Parts: sequence; structure tokens; C-alpha cells
Amino acid sequence: MDKVVPSAELAVADIPDGASLAVGGFGLCGIPSGLIRALLAAGPKDLETVSNNCGVDDWGLGLLLRAGRIRRTTGSYVGENKEFERQFLSGELEVELVPQGTLAERLRAGGAGIPAFYTPAGVGTQVAEGGLPWLYDGSGGIALASPPKETRTFDGRTYVLERGIVCDFALVHAWKGDRHGNLVYRASAANFNPLCATAGRVTIAEVEELVEPGELDPAQVHTPGIFVQRVVHTPDTEKRIEKRTVS
Repeated sequence: MDKVVPSAELAVADIPDGASLAVGGFGLCGIPSGLIRALLAAGPKDLETVSNNCGVDDWGLGLLLRAGRIRRTTGSYVGENKEFERQFLSGELEVELVPQGTLAERLRAGGAGIPAFYTPAGVGTQVAEGGLPWLYDGSGGIALASPPKETRTFDGRTYVLERGIVCDFALVHAWKGDRHGNLVYRASAANFNPLCATAGRVTIAEVEELVEPGELDPAQVHTPGIFVQRVVHTPDTEKRIEKRTVS
């Protein structure tokens, strides 16, 4: 039951080339930065990431992106990363953009064992009808476009079928965690981390504060330990702000 791993490097050591990763965090808030840096040092390539965004140029998933380690990414927001823009438009990176609520529900559904669901989000747009650029050819043309999705009418309203997401690994960041893998998130970090934690076949959690079993109030646990396979204590996590505003 003791799921604590001595270091982030050991926790990610078996992530292979081509692995798919569900990565928690909202913007730069609550991202598993220690695990991402360890993965950068470990060297796997051709990774497929699923995350709210893909970091910024010098932090978060942006580090893996800049090193050319990410082959494909699924997300809902990519506006703070110039290297992301360059790779996408030059045909080096495959990108699936998903409405944010749909992305959250696809992760939740995958973690709950639900293979697909219907949603009204995206009906009447290229999200449902297909044709969104996933991969450019480097000359301005589209090498790969999104396919059309199944739609169905319920009670007079049209809905589009979306698939649940399950990844090989999930990397998440928690405020507190115990040795059994029970996790508590803080504030905005609770947006995507709980969803990603359930959507990984192997879930690795970095925790700011490691406590003993029984110290967490069961009513306050966001992710039960049954979903978590590895826990790493990262007490000195560096936290950055995307845009700092001063007066």
C-alpha cells in the first residue's frame, strides 16, 4: 500500500517513447512541473499529451515541446506558447483542439469507464462536421484534418458523440497526499488534476506535503488512492505565473 517513490526520476523512468500522457493543471497552476522536468531528463520522445494547455515556452509541457519530445497534443488552449505555434504551422506537431468543457468530460468519462457520450458543444461547427486542421504540411496546406463525428437528436436537439480519453500514464500535482495515494488539491489546481488522475492507466502524483495514512479527512479527499500508483514528495515545487501584472 505504500506507493511512495524516492524521486521523480524513478517515478517516470518506465515511460517509453510514444506514450500517451494525461497531464494535470490549469494554465501553469497545479502543473506537475517536477515530473515534467524529470521526464525531460529521461528522454522519451514521440509523446502524445492531453492537457488543458501545452505550457509556455520555458515552463511546463513547453519544456518537452521545445525539446521536440511531443508528437501530438490534445488541449483546449494554446495561446501562450510561440514555439507551439511555430511547430504546429510548420507541420512538426499534430494538434487536436477541443472545447474546454468537452475535454474535461472526455477525461472524466475515460476515467469512469464510459467509452463515449453525447454533448451539444460543437454542433454545427467543424468540431462536429470535421475539417479542423490537425496537422499542416509545412507549406500552408492541411496534411491531416479532423474527421466528421456522429450526431444524434434527443428531444428535438442535436448532439455530437465524443469519445472518452484514457492515457497510458497520468501526471498530476496535489497539495497533500498520503502513502496510499489519496490526494487533496488546492484551489484552481483542482480543475483538471482530478480528471487526469482517473484517466491514466498508471497515475503518478507529485505532492507538496506528504502525510501518513489517516491524517487526511476522508471527506476532503479529491482523488482516492485506488486511482494512484505512484507518489513523489516534491516539497519545494517552483510555481510560476503566466502573466504578472503590477501597478
